[in-house]
Amino acid sequence: MQQSSLFPSASSDEAEILPLPDGDFRYFQHFLSSQEADTYYKRLLESLAWRQDDIKMYGKQVKIPRLQAWYGDEDALYQYSGLDLPPIPWTEELHTLKVRCEKASESVFNSVLANCYRDGQDSMAWHSDDEPELGNRPVIASLSLGQVRNFDLKHRTSGQRHRLPLEHGSLFIMAGNSQTHWLHSLAKTTKSLAPRINLTFRLVTPSLRR
Repeated sequence: MQQSSLFPSASSDEAEILPLPDGDFRYFQHFLSSQEADTYYKRLLESLAWRQDDIKMYGKQVKIPRLQAWYGDEDALYQYSGLDLPPIPWTEELHTLKVRCEKASESVFNSVLANCYRDGQDSMAWHSDDEPELGNRPVIASLSLGQVRNFDLKHRTSGQRHRLPLEHGSLFIMAGNSQTHWLHSLAKTTKSLAPRINLTFRLVTPSLRR
């Protein structure tokens, strides 16, 4: 698939490096221009194959508190919490964003998990992206569109915490030992919020799965 010429390929700002131990965290607050972010937000909200999946928690099947969709290369099968996610072929918009995130992170990705947080009650519990098929030191490129939400980080041993509001059109990169030493989450809130889309680009290698 060829890269779309919908928008220029260069990002619009430099990365802010978060001063946190035992990890590599970089934040591009204005990775996309306002026009780009608005356009991608509208198109992805309307066009992606959103669904609400069930996952296994404490031996029970429960609905996850958000919508999601898994896109990628044909062999990029992903599993978490007892859920199998066969990839949907790349859309033009997702592929274009993948290429731009690869350039910014100096990495290669073959898949993306798209999450849609419909309101303040949609959330993501504390976790690390440490599934075997992601490898020992995965690079995760997280692109945010829509409503600003607080992204929380917590060190596994020291308990140190850091909160980062992820802006519309921003890119947050987690690399190095980040998934070994840190947990992250997106908390619920009683505030009235508009939807937020989060795209987490990653490299999945199914043969690494135990």
